[in-house]
Amino acid sequence: MQNIRMIARIRTDFPEKFGIPRQSGMIEQLKGQILFEKEYRDPNCILGLEEFSHIWLLWEFSGNRDAGWSPTVIPPRLGGKVHKGVFATRSPFRPNPIGLSCVRLESVEYTKKDGPILHVCGADLRDNTPILDIKPYIRYADCHPDAVSGFADRVKNYRLEVVFPEMLLSKLPEEKREAAVRILEEDPRPAYQNDPDRRYGTAFAGWDIRYHVKEGVLTVCEVVPYRKG
Repeated sequence: MQNIRMIARIRTDFPEKFGIPRQSGMIEQLKGQILFEKEYRDPNCILGLEEFSHIWLLWEFSGNRDAGWSPTVIPPRLGGKVHKGVFATRSPFRPNPIGLSCVRLESVEYTKKDGPILHVCGADLRDNTPILDIKPYIRYADCHPDAVSGFADRVKNYRLEVVFPEMLLSKLPEEKREAAVRILEEDPRPAYQNDPDRRYGTAFAGWDIRYHVKEGVLTVCEVVPYRKG
């Protein structure tokens, strides 16, 4: 098989994987920019792409290259006790660490320094994630309104109640606040962590949002500048 090449990287507000939405398109307010590698900066490579509203991204779970995989995984939405087959889930721990995301193409920017830049919304990728391929979303072929999504259908409306005091929320840039609340509503915690006394932290847009969760309510208690490590 021919070696797979990285064609681009995406820039997002997530320096760490903890807190990233588990599916693309769930939080439309999340912005990302796709910057192509030098070999693929020819504008002809994306000729006609601006005619599409959404695109598919194939990308590498670059943080999991040596993590291995298991035939079964534990989907977090099922309470941390139910096993499902790896190919029945979108777990990042797979034989081949390849992710698939559908995002909205907001605009195409042409720059002299970096070539074409794709501005997208709804991305569920960590900052600097390698992009392996980009394909247009074709509505008549890719959309199946009558599709059944198995156990995912049973948990799709799961949300936490979020208490985010205004004095803490105001620390975030105004254009990032709605996205931050939506991220927390999705419950960033791993399935096996449900300690009401534990303080969690999600890195987003240059800030570390710290909180605890008790009886379905997530309460933000601190917002401090993000420091890697």
